[in-house]
Amino acid sequence: KRMLQRRIRPFMLRRTKSEVVQELPPKTLILHPIELIGEQRDLYESVRLAMHKRVNEEIREKGIPGMRILIIDALLKLRQTCCDPRLVKLKMAEGITDSAKLLTLMDMLPQLVEEGRRIIVFSQFRKMLELIEVELQREKLDYVMLTGVTKDRQRVINKFQKGDVPIFLISLKAGGTGLNLTAADTVIHYDPWWNPAVEDQATDRAYRIGQDKPVFVYKFIARGSVEERIVVMQDYKKGLAGGIFTEGQ
Repeated sequence: KRMLQRRIRPFMLRRTKSEVVQELPPKTLILHPIELIGEQRDLYESVRLAMHKRVNEEIREKGIPGMRILIIDALLKLRQTCCDPRLVKLKMAEGITDSAKLLTLMDMLPQLVEEGRRIIVFSQFRKMLELIEVELQREKLDYVMLTGVTKDRQRVINKFQKGDVPIFLISLKAGGTGLNLTAADTVIHYDPWWNPAVEDQATDRAYRIGQDKPVFVYKFIARGSVEERIVVMQDYKKGLAGGIFTEGQ
């Protein structure tokens, strides 16, 4: 790492946001552990065991090379189970609607809206945002949504920025960069992503120049699941990046 620091230092100038924009209000990160419930908890364990068995069998037959796609698929199904069983395309998941995260979110949102908060909810799964949309309609909470299939992006962005709606549902891929959403003071990451920089960029849609309110960032993490391992990996990557770019570490 020290060798890499020496090589890149002449070509790298790192300025953090706190150095450039000192008037920004505080940002508070809140890890929100959530216990999986009922059939969702049982499904997670069933998927974990089934995928573990399948991966091991494939490795024994074919070796580790070429297993990348299978392993990514196994991790995807575990992550989907943590979000909502209805995302999982497996027979064992059919008919299971328990979702601890969705219940938690729908407990939080009405209260946050009543407090006058302006909320962005990020998820990597468009289907998950559609499931949240159904619940918002049921609770009669106003919202807009931005995904890869949204045609008039600027219209929905303006509607949120002008204060017409209190909730903005955004897919991480469609809205992780290039948006100015300083009307928001609350960001909820419904599911974690392996690369912490991608999440940070998404959060910075709200926490950027022009923001005059303290920003609260909630990260939903399914307890005892692969999502906890993702958070550990995020911390490792942040530490590695900080060690490379920061002199003297």
